[in-house]
Amino acid sequence: MTYVSYDIMSARYDRQLILPEIGSEGQRKLSEARVLIIGVGGLGSPLATYLAAGGVGTIGLVDDDIVSVSNLQRQVLYDESQQGKPKVLCAKQRLEALNSGVNVVAYRTKLTASNARELVSQYDIVADGTDNFAARYAISDACEALNTPFVHGAIRALDGQVAVLCKGKATYRTLYPDEEAMLSMPHPGKAVAGVTPAVVGSVQASQVTQLICGYGEPLIDRLWTVDLRTMQSFIIDI
Repeated sequence: MTYVSYDIMSARYDRQLILPEIGSEGQRKLSEARVLIIGVGGLGSPLATYLAAGGVGTIGLVDDDIVSVSNLQRQVLYDESQQGKPKVLCAKQRLEALNSGVNVVAYRTKLTASNARELVSQYDIVADGTDNFAARYAISDACEALNTPFVHGAIRALDGQVAVLCKGKATYRTLYPDEEAMLSMPHPGKAVAGVTPAVVGSVQASQVTQLICGYGEPLIDRLWTVDLRTMQSFIIDI
């Protein structure tokens, strides 16, 4: 558990401390929180960056991939010199440089149904930075079993969505009940604007912060969607 002294909090987090929604009590909650981010790519980059910058005490990162040049258009945690290196190790280094008061735990592995519950059990909240259905079902099932909130996010091209699952009644299976049909679907393609995960991942980070500090109306049992072509967004009850 990480404790943040008042002097450090007032210097680093002064803009948050003056927010009535956060304040010193909220900042203390952030410093004691443990958040697991599954996937440190397009969504995971803004998620991890803003949670670390905001003072979340422990951040777990799960990813088995390496940095490639095709990532750099949207995965802003990385740079050209890191091509071929493990993402979780590069991300850990970057986040600890951003905020030395944050404990970053790197898991260089792929999340599966067999290891999901063990990983999730060590954290208070799970955030979804994955890009495949199988991992999302595994995360949701583990979170449901452990009563752990699951901040789901997904992107495609210029569209995105966010929901808070496993906190109320809805799970990922509520959104997509037919797992077999989802897993058999053809890949939707790799086309995506670099800003799409930036927007959606930032919304996920905001939802995580709300859940930790207990303010506002998080997207519990609700799905937020956005179309960046038109800037139309909707909130749908699940």
